[in-house]
Amino acid sequence: MKISAIDVGSNSVRHALVADGKTLYKRLATTRLGEGLAFTGRLKDEAIERTALAVAGFVEDARAEDSGHIYVFATAAVRSALNRNEFLKRVKELCGVDVDVVSGNEEARLGILGALRGRDGGIIDVGGASTEVTVQRGGQALYSHSADVGTVRLHDIAGRNLKKLQEAAAPEIERYGNFDASEFDMYAIGGTATTLASVKNKLKVYDPSVTDGTVLQIDEIYEMARYMLSLSVDECRNITGMEPRRADVIGGGCLLTYLVMKHFNVEKITVSESDNLEGYVMLKEGGL
Repeated sequence: MKISAIDVGSNSVRHALVADGKTLYKRLATTRLGEGLAFTGRLKDEAIERTALAVAGFVEDARAEDSGHIYVFATAAVRSALNRNEFLKRVKELCGVDVDVVSGNEEARLGILGALRGRDGGIIDVGGASTEVTVQRGGQALYSHSADVGTVRLHDIAGRNLKKLQEAAAPEIERYGNFDASEFDMYAIGGTATTLASVKNKLKVYDPSVTDGTVLQIDEIYEMARYMLSLSVDECRNITGMEPRRADVIGGGCLLTYLVMKHFNVEKITVSESDNLEGYVMLKEGGL
């Protein structure tokens, strides 16, 4: 049976089609649902509309694929918005589907479930409005925290200025507390990580079979951040391997990845294409 999972994030909406334990494809629409949320605490009307339309489009695709189950879940932008019910109502109107709004801890659980599938280790999930860090051993969580800092939120607050980005991220990173993850194999999931892997591999055409398993060292991530933030958005957009729709926020996302790694004493991360989409299917269907 085919299963569809749709993830409504702060920066993009993603659809994964899964069958017989394998992800057949993932598709993405960049809708910036979390745009301006850092200032007002509310989702913009136009962001609600374009994101709800993207969700409805993916639901239509899922039905065309004869998906037996269609799951839609939302993360930080929706759960933190004062007017989140407006978005949930609009999605329901357009496609008749209820959206599951997951908590920060649930989001972290989904990410590590999809990326590690029970193995020991941890994840760093840099999203648009939140960043989750989770570490497990023997199937038990040793550490898990979701911080209210992400690529879109940082861009809204600090633009593309390295010093301002660091200052904006610092208070939330301090809330992670003290946990040394240096002994664990750490994985990175989400659009920032996969874009950095694509850039490192100089991919003219995005290929998840190449990005998956790419290892990024902390020093090279910092240099990538400095370089990307020194360019204009148009120049950044022209970097080989760049996802053009992330060009304005990727520098901040790269810097945030570095700052989180530094905080947890992580020297390298391995990029995983399997993430919270697979994790959600596993949670609902009992495994992939």
